[in-house]
Amino acid sequence: MNPLEDGPKSAVAATLVKVLAHRRTDRGMRLEPFASRCVRAGEVHELVATDHGETAAGARIDRVAFLGFAEIDAAGVLDRGDELWIAGQRIGVLLGFDGCHLPNHYNVLVRAEPARSGTELGLMPGVRLAFRQGAPPGREPLG
Repeated sequence: MNPLEDGPKSAVAATLVKVLAHRRTDRGMRLEPFASRCVRAGEVHELVATDHGETAAGARIDRVAFLGFAEIDAAGVLDRGDELWIAGQRIGVLLGFDGCHLPNHYNVLVRAEPARSGTELGLMPGVRLAFRQGAPPGREPLG
């Protein structure tokens, strides 16, 4: 992402429609080469927490905790570095996207330490969440 091309944007709001409880240490997801993806109102995407930090295209993501599926409220742009907030709690930072389930949905990978599942976080269907603009990994503000 080029900082000279990256301006302000609206948060992407969504509603959790299914909570997930499982985790894997051998998932084998692969990061797409895209730092951003456009999403449309009504789309449903899977939210996945991971403690992996690699952002290179094709990076393998094995250690994951599944958060759940979320329905997007209004069209927007998800960018690597956006912060995921669920029910007022900062969960982590958007790491990237895995497209193994396309065209059905993206796996939206969120770097979180520790990586916890939806049930471990006590999430319930109907909870509100938002992706808010943040600094891309490696360019977080000091402080």
